[in-house]
Amino acid sequence: MPDLIYNLEAVRQRIATAAHTAGRDARSVMLLAVSKTFPAEDVRAAHAAGQREFGENYVQEALAKIESLADLRASLEWHFIGPLQSNKTRPVAEHFDWVHSVDRLKIAQRLSEQRPANLPPLNVCLQVNVSGEASKSGVGVAEAVEVAQEIAALPKLNLRGLMSIPEPAGDIDAQRAPHRQLRELFERLRDDGLELDTLSMGMSSDLEAAVLEGATIVRVGTAIFGARDYAH
Repeated sequence: MPDLIYNLEAVRQRIATAAHTAGRDARSVMLLAVSKTFPAEDVRAAHAAGQREFGENYVQEALAKIESLADLRASLEWHFIGPLQSNKTRPVAEHFDWVHSVDRLKIAQRLSEQRPANLPPLNVCLQVNVSGEASKSGVGVAEAVEVAQEIAALPKLNLRGLMSIPEPAGDIDAQRAPHRQLRELFERLRDDGLELDTLSMGMSSDLEAAVLEGATIVRVGTAIFGARDYAH
């Protein structure tokens, strides 16, 4: 899959260039390849090209993919990044390494209760609705501090940081604004004593703005795998 390999390298170069502009080490930014709607064969090809971290949005699709790639499990890191309903938390707690989309305390409590004892703590991010859009998941900025403290106290979870999906913006200055807001909240939580190290923000269209504002994980799908076909 030469296009996929070329795309992966192009995205890595975009990250490196943005990191250089920000005076950061490119290795401080993880590329999370968002493989939702794409087949396991594409994940296998990306893995062969050196990619190890993959993001999925849909529980059933992800579980089938994880199973078909079981031979690579030791060298794959699976991140759940989509909306998570209460009745779907158990398979996510059992099969994923990260959950970025913890948008309320109840979800975190269920993940904590359902994480198998033989697995390491589940890495989680608190999703914050920085844009204040009614259609977006996530806790409000005002309540994020209290919710983060409560999640950090739960067993079998490791609260790593914050995640956001801001509304699309045209120019890079407009793109940077919500990412800056999330970073400032992240810094406030760290000042309050939480040991956070992760800012999951930025996608195919705005990863440069996110890296400039301190992203440690960028979630990139289209720029790697191509346009998505939701028909199936």
